[in-house]
Amino acid sequence: MTQEEELHPDDVQQHLREVQELLARQKVVEDLVHRQDMPRHELVENLVHKQHEAALRTKLDTLHPADIGFILEALPREERLYVWDLVKAERDGEILLEVSDAVRESLIETMEPHELKAAAETLDADELADLAPDLPPEVIQDVFQSLDSEGREQLRAAMSYPEDSVGALMDFDMVTVREDVTLEVVLRYLRRFEELPDHTDKLFVIDRNDHLMGILSFEALLINDPDMSVAEVMRKEPVISFEPDDPADDAAQAFERYDLVSAPVIDREKRVIGRLTVADVVDFIREESEAEILSHAGLREEEDIFASVWDSVKNRWAWLAVNLVTAFIASRVIGAFEGSIEKLVALAALMPIVAGIGGNSGNQTITMIVRAIAMGQVEQSAMQRLLKKELGVALFNGVVWGGLLGVLAWWLYDSASLGAVMTAAMTLNLLLAACAGVLIPMLRQRLGADPAIGGSVMITALTDSGGFFIFLGLATLFLL
Repeated sequence: MTQEEELHPDDVQQHLREVQELLARQKVVEDLVHRQDMPRHELVENLVHKQHEAALRTKLDTLHPADIGFILEALPREERLYVWDLVKAERDGEILLEVSDAVRESLIETMEPHELKAAAETLDADELADLAPDLPPEVIQDVFQSLDSEGREQLRAAMSYPEDSVGALMDFDMVTVREDVTLEVVLRYLRRFEELPDHTDKLFVIDRNDHLMGILSFEALLINDPDMSVAEVMRKEPVISFEPDDPADDAAQAFERYDLVSAPVIDREKRVIGRLTVADVVDFIREESEAEILSHAGLREEEDIFASVWDSVKNRWAWLAVNLVTAFIASRVIGAFEGSIEKLVALAALMPIVAGIGGNSGNQTITMIVRAIAMGQVEQSAMQRLLKKELGVALFNGVVWGGLLGVLAWWLYDSASLGAVMTAAMTLNLLLAACAGVLIPMLRQRLGADPAIGGSVMITALTDSGGFFIFLGLATLFLL
């Protein structure tokens, strides 16, 4: 299999299976050898061990750092650390950037300070800024001292921006050209590079003071007369650029809207200080999507699936405690209507339907609102309009589906009044779910909190308690 075939993205699961098979085969063979009574037993055992290690190293050497990161995340801790020790030291930095925060922490714990320093020194300033929060302070200090003045300034700048800003995503590896040179000069300049920075689809045109003057596409560079100047063929307006303090969400939307591959990052004086690439944006979108999914379920951070019991407990306990309280409240609501349930047993069979459909409807609403907030499509001024619209949807669904369930309840229990209560309870609980689905994320955003965190937990709590109270309350008033 060739290197290109090994790097095919569809093969990552196959790579994982092959590594797992090599690890399993190594364990089986070494166990068999260990139990054998033979001359020079220790020597044979060492040879077998080294043979399997060599096979694993050969396999790992052919893989992209992202594939190795995926494999490390999918292995139990003991096997993960064993495979990690077999990776070439010069690749440690790249791989640490590819794994999740939780797995990165488990790998860093096993490394000596000098190993961490060597791994960090292989990274660019923007990559080092991503890794820095997980490194011991003394390692960061040593790495900082080993950088030249330009590298120190770039690292200091990259670490100074918030995580969700363009400045935290930008890199400093880019190609700039002057507007007063010819295309022939630019071509000769590019030929001096061993390779261009990744995702270079255009050159940034600057003046003597690094101010952005325009962009020079490779198409314009190649199809025009080499004797023409850059100023004659460059595109001046519009040039999509960003400032380092711009929200990364806005940049991601711009990349999607305008099909960008790269874009310049400028300071307030329009000096080019870095660039943003589609790779940076895709990584940001993926991380934000994963964080949103986790926070929606009440998880504080991405969890190593093979983490210790205690680490997993710490990540999950907070919202489970909230859920426990809300479940207790729901149980007390049911307890308050014990007499009604004893008199009409059908209520016990029907009330989970009211609560369950309300929770599902609320989760649909809150997911849509959180997505719209993340896409920048919803402002606080739209809250009332959205609330009216979602209440309309809930009312329609409540009348239609609640009516259907009401007819079913009437047929099952031969009670038209029970069917009417079922319809009314379903409609009212869907209206409650719609209100909660709109108000919870938008009020959290207004208060400066993440609108996605714990949304499903809160919706479930409201629709469970509210659904039980509405259904049992109506049944008590009209049926008993």
